Amino acid sequence: MPAIAAFVLGYLLGSIPFGLLLTRLVGLGDIRRIGSGNIGATNVLRTGNKALAAATLLLDGLKGVAAVLVAARFGADDALLAAGVGAVLGHAFPLWLGFRGGKAVATSYGVLIAAAWPVGLCAGAVWLVMARLGRISSLAALVSFALAPIFAMLLADATVVKLALVIAVLVFARHHTNIRRLITGTEPRIGQKA
Repeated sequence: MPAIAAFVLGYLLGSIPFGLLLTRLVGLGDIRRIGSGNIGATNVLRTGNKALAAATLLLDGLKGVAAVLVAARFGADDALLAAGVGAVLGHAFPLWLGFRGGKAVATSYGVLIAAAWPVGLCAGAVWLVMARLGRISSLAALVSFALAPIFAMLLADATVVKLALVIAVLVFARHHTNIRRLITGTEPRIGQKA
């Protein structure tokens, strides 16, 4: 699989807006009009439906897993890298939603788990610990993705290091408003209205 085909595949998988589809399916309306307006699991949790938020988290992660596993099966390392980046960009900038998507956290974890599961699990464990301690999802994500390239250097190969670095940059870029709110102390806690 050429890298460009892997990127397109990753982008198309990543662009499936599960948070939007699920909230509409159960009659909660357009998730983009609730809380922060994002289509991801953290905002779905603001509807009060924990099961729906968990389903969104799982499905958003699985689309990242699927993109990388297909690319790894049919392509070389550059295809794996392209598919992973494509999936993250697809979630963050989906064509179907006018390029306004989510923060790509769950999809990024799925990509890392499929590319090198020890790296993905370590990053996910950091998120869990930080979220438990601080109750701020964005801070937990930022810390875990900042550490992901280090985990990749210790536990994986150069392709996964590159992938973790690109993902970290993308996640930080998507969290620019959260970073401002963290600095000012106005970032909402998990489960709190945005």
